[in-house]
Amino acid sequence: MSEIRDPGLYKSGEVKIAWAMSNMPLLSGIEKEFEKEKPFKGLKIALSVHLEAKTAYLCRVLAAGGAEMYVTGSNPLSTQDDVAAALLFGGINVFACHGASEKEYRRHLCAVIEAGPDIIIDDGGDLVNLIHNEYPNLLSGVIGGCEETTTGIMRLRAMEKSGALKFPMMLVNDADCKHLFDNRYGTGQSVWDGINRTTNLIVTGKNVVVAGYGWCGKGVAMRAKGMGASVIVTEIDPIKAMEAVMDGFKVMQMNEAAKLGDIFVTVTGCCDVIGEQAFLNMKDGAVLCNAGHFDVEVNMAKLRQICVQSGEARNNITYYKLKNGRKINVIAEGRLVNLAAGDGHPAEIMDMSFAIQALSAKYLVQHKAELHSGGKKLINVPKEIDREVAFRKLGYWGITIDKLTAQQEEYLNGREN
Repeated sequence: MSEIRDPGLYKSGEVKIAWAMSNMPLLSGIEKEFEKEKPFKGLKIALSVHLEAKTAYLCRVLAAGGAEMYVTGSNPLSTQDDVAAALLFGGINVFACHGASEKEYRRHLCAVIEAGPDIIIDDGGDLVNLIHNEYPNLLSGVIGGCEETTTGIMRLRAMEKSGALKFPMMLVNDADCKHLFDNRYGTGQSVWDGINRTTNLIVTGKNVVVAGYGWCGKGVAMRAKGMGASVIVTEIDPIKAMEAVMDGFKVMQMNEAAKLGDIFVTVTGCCDVIGEQAFLNMKDGAVLCNAGHFDVEVNMAKLRQICVQSGEARNNITYYKLKNGRKINVIAEGRLVNLAAGDGHPAEIMDMSFAIQALSAKYLVQHKAELHSGGKKLINVPKEIDREVAFRKLGYWGITIDKLTAQQEEYLNGREN
């Protein structure tokens, strides 16, 4: 029971997964533990995460723990068909294909929910919203879930505030070993990997506009600066704007930045970040892309409405000619640039993020009774999981750190003057 593009592509997918696996020692260690412990024996896990090699390895690790996996992607353009084929060849239920239509994408999401999952692993909140809105009869069977990204957590907080959220969700994105590294270093590198390989243009000497200065925005701006760009940050948060200034970047409103920018990267989690007036203010040849989860940050509907001509400028780049004669180039239809135009975050980074995911899912099973009786729906990843992942990672790097002496512990605990 699966739906993929071409099962015959599995050999190419296996090569990709093997490469990822060889660079993900944390998950490899957890896989061996799960094979012995079987923490998910008899349980179904529904997973919606960008379906590429690193995600595929996470699926196999969870399956090694006894889970019956039902897998789909979290973005139509980030699914890699050969990786989906490899997962299916290995016995995992997969519903995903690259370039899926809205109807197909929705059908795939429904398929993994209709399996009746015990645990949901989500990236952006589509599965959690779907089961609440259209499959309320399945809610009572869900132990809980894990959310991978900032956008998904924003949606969860809105659900909790309205009283709609019916089962516990682990805030994986908020774990230190996730957002401090994945969001900053992973996004910083993978966004520019996607931009550079797609445009084949130099970054040095250009004006780069980064919309949003959260951890992802910090990473994107840092890498742009490292490649010799002049960076402009746009923000709505005065504190983050001050951070950007003190980090050495110019800060201004988007409509003003639009007049100066050569390359634009949105990474806010909000909609309509680049709108009509900004489009009209832009230079001829400006390059736009989005690094937020959903394709709403660059207002593509408005851009299509006001353009007089559009077409392919280069593979995965569409140009839009405006009435003023200027052309704006958009990468990957405004979808998540690091995955729709690249291979996503480096394997070593996702090793930490997916280790948090795997251990958080295990935590949900181990603490099912107390989580459901406690009433709290948004659950922070316990510090002991964060620290365990950090210590394991340092160990794989061959690094040891100091430990507090008994005297130091007493001092820090205030028992000595």
